Amino acid sequence: MRRALVLPVVALASALTLTGCSMAAPSGTQAKPKDLTTDVGVTRAEITLGALTEYSGPFKDLGIGVVHGQQVWVKETNTAGGICGRKIKLEIRDDEDDVSKAKTQYAALEPTVLGFMQILGSSVTTALSQSLIDNETTAIVLSRSSDLLSNPYVIIPATTYDVEMINALSYLMEQGKIHDGDTVGHLWLDGEYGTNGLRGAKYFAQRHHLTLRDAKVTTTSDMHHFVAAFAGAPRVTAIALSTTPDQTAAALTANQQLRLNVPMIGNSAAFSPQLLFGPAAGALGNLSVMESSMPFSAVAPRAQHVAEAYRQAGYLQLPNSGVPYGYAIGKIWGQLLKRACTNGNMSRSGIQEALLQSTNITTDGLVADLNFTKPGSPASREASVDVPDAAALGGLREVKPLFVAPDAQGYVAAHQTGD
Repeated sequence: MRRALVLPVVALASALTLTGCSMAAPSGTQAKPKDLTTDVGVTRAEITLGALTEYSGPFKDLGIGVVHGQQVWVKETNTAGGICGRKIKLEIRDDEDDVSKAKTQYAALEPTVLGFMQILGSSVTTALSQSLIDNETTAIVLSRSSDLLSNPYVIIPATTYDVEMINALSYLMEQGKIHDGDTVGHLWLDGEYGTNGLRGAKYFAQRHHLTLRDAKVTTTSDMHHFVAAFAGAPRVTAIALSTTPDQTAAALTANQQLRLNVPMIGNSAAFSPQLLFGPAAGALGNLSVMESSMPFSAVAPRAQHVAEAYRQAGYLQLPNSGVPYGYAIGKIWGQLLKRACTNGNMSRSGIQEALLQSTNITTDGLVADLNFTKPGSPASREASVDVPDAAALGGLREVKPLFVAPDAQGYVAAHQTGD
């Protein structure tokens, strides 16, 4: 089981060859409507969706994993005959976590795609948010900032960073690792990701009379002085992380070197399985990670199906939780496309109509069931708790299945309206 985890990461050129799936297949079981309304990205033979991801940058491992999961779904869907009598085509671009490059690539892709299966990066998504509205283009985004929920064309198929953090601190309290009145630290990356995680931490701290010592970090990976400050009076009893994987590794190492050795818990974006083979490997015992999707190592039938399909595809990258998450995103798009087909409207407005009709999208447990009918509200508030484990494929092992803490249930997100 360990052998698959030590395979090398392939070069960008190799990864970019995997940009779509097209193969002979039997005709689809969902018939083509005779009077189907279409506009952009839909022909008589194909439905084209886009992906803006990164093969370099701080979250490249997540982006590549999600792309691979999506490609597995595309291949399976096309083998089964496609959707609405059409094959799915995925057009992928690497924006390298560069906002300017992402804007250029979006402008080139947008006129050719029905919507986006993936836009990675909080800053990139924020920069493109108004364009999605102007172009009426639906996009599933990997950023989980609840601030994006004001955009009706943005889909976050998981709980948001603020709700993740509320669930995270609730978990530590449930485990007896923090208590009402304690002092808790929070390292957060400057930008939409970190500020949204901080919003959840502040909410929980206020409700439980915690003293929250937060520190904004930028692109640096030097966390030693931040953690050293947390070791000073008033000493923290735990540290929350809304950081990049490299920053997480540095914070874990400092936590151990300074003999602070407090529990650390991170948002979903804070971990990558590469940490298991780096200098922080010996300090990972202090870390827990929040996830809204199953880890690659999950034993549930659908997760095992995805893992086996990944192996058969021959990908060389280290698998991570992005793979089942990407497959789940495919299933979400699949349900939207099928509903749009049934409605006879496979246009961009038809996708929005299908989205607003989606009271219960399910992915066989890969992510929590999702409800997109309440504008501004997270589609799910459930998260699970995983811990790093080198013996687990994908590097994470689930220790608490999907749950919603009472504080997270009552939390009102930034743009939430109504019940």
